[in-house]
Amino acid sequence: MASDEPRIAAALKFLGPLLGLLFVMGVFVANREVRPYFLSGANFKIVLTQTVIVATCALGMTMIIVSGGIDLSLGSVVALTSVVGATLLTKSVSPVWVVVATVGSGALIGLINGATIAGFRLLPFIVTLGMMGVGRGAAKWLAQNQTVIYPESPLNNLMKPESPQTLFPLPPGVWLTITLALLMTVVMRRTVFGRYIFAIGANETASRFSGIRVQRHKVLIYTAAGVFFGLGGLMQMSRLTQGDPSVAVGLELDVIAAGVIGGARLNGGSGSIFGSMIGALMMAVLRNGSNQSGWPTYLQEIIIGVVIIIAVGLDKLRHGRARS
Repeated sequence: MASDEPRIAAALKFLGPLLGLLFVMGVFVANREVRPYFLSGANFKIVLTQTVIVATCALGMTMIIVSGGIDLSLGSVVALTSVVGATLLTKSVSPVWVVVATVGSGALIGLINGATIAGFRLLPFIVTLGMMGVGRGAAKWLAQNQTVIYPESPLNNLMKPESPQTLFPLPPGVWLTITLALLMTVVMRRTVFGRYIFAIGANETASRFSGIRVQRHKVLIYTAAGVFFGLGGLMQMSRLTQGDPSVAVGLELDVIAAGVIGGARLNGGSGSIFGSMIGALMMAVLRNGSNQSGWPTYLQEIIIGVVIIIAVGLDKLRHGRARS
């Protein structure tokens, strides 16, 4: 019986976020007025499309959180990279190079964050908090404090929903996010780099004594996360069909919340891509169902905050039992 307990705990950890998502959906399905539209293919398409940006960024944030770090500059990076992409499109740059530059600018900011944290051994909270202001200011400067309107571009199709009254076809951005999530699941669980991420988050000192180049891997982790943040900026630009330096305010909190809801521990060493994706989807369902139910925005924020607190509390309780 005792040998079955770890398996049961692992199963609950894996299924917990999914059960939470089903519970949230059940709350809105129980409302007879909301149910017909909430369960429609058109609405599921909207929810999946709205999940893309948070889910894409969560792929990078999960790596950072598992390694014991945090990145508060995410929202500013998404805004800045979306402005970079839109600005290049106004100059008739090829869409291929726009993608490279947009994603690359996110990677560059991640590299700066990682190098500063690792090189000067500073707290990620402080470094990324500072970069939050730098990124937002740079976005406003580059856009001259206004939205950047660019000509029609093939990149708009990434988040453009076709046949809005049916579930399929889904926008390419949704399929890209699913593909990247599957890829990152393999990276986190089946590669040496992924194992190092978990090891650093679980015990940085022990990892260093084990021969892991902790500081170098921190730089790699933040740079790789920056790639996903830049991709999130590309999706944001595609969704709005413009570059807006004022968007994505508070996005970092949604992404962190998605990871926490999905089972990631803020002190590192634990988390999963699957859980983070379910967490991102749960938040999209919460917002979508709340809007359909006519709940005010402030109530939505309160509910999401309560969900986060409950998720952290359950995680602490689970690990407390595991230690005992």
